[in-house]
Amino acid sequence: MNNSILKDLLKEYEQKRLNNIRDAENRKKDLYLSNPKLQEIDDKLNSISINAAKSILKNNSENTLANLKEQINSLKKEKNRILKSLNIPENYLLPKYDCEICKDTGYIFENGKSVMCNCLKQKIYNLEYNKKNINNIENQNFENFNINLFSDKVDEKRYNSPISPRENIIDIKNAAQNFILNFENSETKNLIFSGGTGLGKTFLSNCIVNELLKKDKTIMYQTAPVMLDNLISDLFAKPENQTGISKNLLSADLLVIDDLGTETMNSMKFTELYKIINTRLLNAKIKTIISTNLDLKGLFQTYDERLASRFIGYYDIYRFYGEDIRLKK
Repeated sequence: MNNSILKDLLKEYEQKRLNNIRDAENRKKDLYLSNPKLQEIDDKLNSISINAAKSILKNNSENTLANLKEQINSLKKEKNRILKSLNIPENYLLPKYDCEICKDTGYIFENGKSVMCNCLKQKIYNLEYNKKNINNIENQNFENFNINLFSDKVDEKRYNSPISPRENIIDIKNAAQNFILNFENSETKNLIFSGGTGLGKTFLSNCIVNELLKKDKTIMYQTAPVMLDNLISDLFAKPENQTGISKNLLSADLLVIDDLGTETMNSMKFTELYKIINTRLLNAKIKTIISTNLDLKGLFQTYDERLASRFIGYYDIYRFYGEDIRLKK
C-alpha cells in the first residue's frame, strides 16, 4: 500500500470528523438559543455525571449513587419529552458521521486491536486498484435495471433455451438479489456471468457492487488481464514498490473479475489465478463474481481441469443471451 495515499486519506478523515463535530455543536447552540431549558438540563446532566464519577472514586454508599442515577434518568426523560414536542429526534445533537462504524476515524477496535475500518479499506482499494472499474456506477443499480431492453420472444433454436431473453434476465436478476441477501451465508455460491458483450453482465455486477457497498462490504473490481499483470509485476517488484495486491485480492469481501478469458495466459499467470480462486474458496465469508464471454465448454478449453472444476463446483453459472442491449438504449 502506498503510504502517502493512506496519509492523505487520514488527513481527509480527520478534517471530515472535525467538520461533523463542529456541525453538531452548531446545531446544539441554535437549539439552546431557541430552547434555553434544554441547555439547563444538559448543564445539570453534566454536573450530576461528574458527581457520580466522584462518588464512585470515593466509594460512597449505594444509596448516593442510586439517587444520582435517578436524577440523571429523570433529566433525560424531561429532555426527550421536550425534543419530542419539538419533533426533533434524540440523535439530533450528536455528530452525523459519514461512517457510523468508525466515527470517521478510519479505524475500529476488533479483538482488542485497532484495525482499519472497511470504509477506509474501500477508499484505498478504489484509489490503488479499482480505479476506473467502479467509478460512475451510482446509476447502475436495480432501480435502473430495465428488463424491457430484453426481448420477450422465445427463440429456442437461436438461443438454445426454452425461455425468452427477458424471462432469463429476470431469473438472473432474482439470483443476484438473493446473492446479496444471503451474502454472508456460507452455503451461498459464487457467481459466473457468461455471455457475449452488451448483454448486461457488467451492469448487473455493478448493481450487486452498489448494494454491497451500502452494507459496508469491501469490493475489489478487476479486469482479468490487468489483475494478472499487476500480480506478476508485484511478484518481481522491490519490497518498497509492492502494492500488496495479492493480499487484498484474497481478503476483500467481494472480488469481481471482469473479462475472464481475455487475458494472455502463461504458466505463471495461471498459478496466480488459481491461487486467487482457490484461496478465496477456503473462506466461506467472502465471495467472487466472474464475468466472461466464455461458455462452460470454453472454460474447460481455456483452463485446466483443476481450475475449471472449481468453477463448476463452487459457482452458480448464469448464461446471458439475446441482442446487444447497448443498441437499444
